[in-house]
Amino acid sequence: MSHHSHQPAPSRTLVIGTVLFYLVAALSMVMANKWVLNSTKVPLFFLDAQLFIAVILFLVAHMLGLVQLPLRLDMQVCKGLVPMVGLNILGLSFSNYTLQLVDASFYAVARGMVLPFTVAASYFLLYARPSLRILLACSIVTSGFFIGVFLDGTSVSALGVACGVVSSVITATHSVTIKKSLDVVHGSTLHLSWYTNLLSALVLAPVLVLMGELPGVMTLLFGPNQAAPGETSTLTTFIIGSAITGAFGFLMSIASLLSVKVTSPITHMVSSAVRGVAASLLGMQFFNEVITTGRASSIGIILLGSIYYTWIKHLESQPAAKPANGHGYGHAPLEDVEKGKVQDKPE
Repeated sequence: MSHHSHQPAPSRTLVIGTVLFYLVAALSMVMANKWVLNSTKVPLFFLDAQLFIAVILFLVAHMLGLVQLPLRLDMQVCKGLVPMVGLNILGLSFSNYTLQLVDASFYAVARGMVLPFTVAASYFLLYARPSLRILLACSIVTSGFFIGVFLDGTSVSALGVACGVVSSVITATHSVTIKKSLDVVHGSTLHLSWYTNLLSALVLAPVLVLMGELPGVMTLLFGPNQAAPGETSTLTTFIIGSAITGAFGFLMSIASLLSVKVTSPITHMVSSAVRGVAASLLGMQFFNEVITTGRASSIGIILLGSIYYTWIKHLESQPAAKPANGHGYGHAPLEDVEKGKVQDKPE
């Protein structure tokens, strides 16, 4: 990737615009997801609807000539993407379950272990040994997670926290499969997004039936659908929420092409941490949630650990910080993992 150093740096306006788009898109998805999940009992059907809407928008963009997609599915590619698709479905499903079971303001805490699990996955799967300062950053994030879960004093769903932890593990594992998955589609992030959305939507359809959601789906679509005066009906909420999140999911897939050129790991990690704080404040505003001192402290510590981590990664990515013989702690492989995660997989 050394050739990037010879390219002119992207303008500050473009970088700021890209970061702001991701902030707005991700926050909109969290809030819309929470809005729908508060009223529906079919979270997997909701996820499948989002995926199918993204697929439809991909096809529309293809027909308009905005993107070029491989409409004839290559079975070898499909087989090669089985791990990617499986982890994508599991990660999104557990993420939705987490958001359904906990407050939007607590969501960032419930999924706060993504960073430590990513470092662990990099070590065990790619043998990328983290430095002591990286381990310190992970310890800070982990302490923030435990403060929010065990020391806050506010009652939280144990199942919701468990789903958040499982979701974090899957997200971390997912991040280390990105590079292999890109090799399957010859390095095209657009084709990877297309295949992942399409195959995930197709596979999730029978899964949600096996999980027992079919009666709930029939009730949602064909059952009584009256709403209290001044409130939106469950079906209307479901349709609007699916449209919003499906559209933003598609736009984030397209924008990943731009992010490869203009964002960096440190920018992405800081913006992700800021999203967590903003989501908590919006949850308090829109869903009348209470942010206690303990919960605010937890979010702040996770934010601090994440920013410290990105600063350390920035220092370790400098040429002078790398071992001359290419051995030692092996920060370069971990750096590759982080770049692969943030550049090729928008959250």
